Amino acid sequence: MTSPTASGTRASRLKRWAPLAAIVLITALGVQQGWHEQLSLSALIRHQDALAAFIAENRALSLLTYGVVYAVAVAVSFPGASFMTIAAGFLFGWLAGGLVTIVAATLGAVALFLAVRTSLGAALRERAGPFMTQLAAGFREDAVSYLLFLRLTPVFPFWLVNIAPALFHVPLRVYAITTLVGIIPGTFAYSVFGSGLGSVIEAQKAANPGCAEAGTCSVDLSAIVTTEMVVALVALGLVALIPVALKAWRRRGAPSSASNGS
Repeated sequence: MTSPTASGTRASRLKRWAPLAAIVLITALGVQQGWHEQLSLSALIRHQDALAAFIAENRALSLLTYGVVYAVAVAVSFPGASFMTIAAGFLFGWLAGGLVTIVAATLGAVALFLAVRTSLGAALRERAGPFMTQLAAGFREDAVSYLLFLRLTPVFPFWLVNIAPALFHVPLRVYAITTLVGIIPGTFAYSVFGSGLGSVIEAQKAANPGCAEAGTCSVDLSAIVTTEMVVALVALGLVALIPVALKAWRRRGAPSSASNGS
């Protein structure tokens, strides 16, 4: 016969791990079903006219649907978020597409943060040694600067930046605000690029008639990640670390100042 204590412990573990298990299952199902294969430029071009007609008649519903799908994609760390941002700029315009993407990405990131903090975060807290505890305390102390740096710099995977703060016990409010602010430059860069795809696609159709239906129209999406763009975003990220550097400099100067005064 199972004791009430054992049943309560099992229920607590199930409640703790259920959110993360759901995310893993949804991601695995999506990959198995090939959902990510639909997130391609050829699919977008092929359905361009139908999508444009639907959006023209149902713009609010289209934006809402896109936002929900994007938030879920981010929450389950599904590949294709960058392409969806470009597609939003192409379909809705850079401003509307960018704004909806920023809100949806933040909501999805918060959902993933809470799921990881509930499961892995709780497990790590139970097993955290002195080093992990000290590292988490240091990260939380300068969480705003560190998180803005990670968000602004296009070097770290988006899903990793969503997960790491949960493991370091960063407050939800700080995480949500830095996510919202930190993804603005990159999101609008992709969205603006998407808003200019129309003329490029039309040129492809003119040069290669029938390429839309055949799925052979080609546009180099990697052109968005230029050296200038990366340098600019890295510079913004380094600016976010200035408060951390100043704090470290003041701490280094404090002992010498105290000794000079004695």
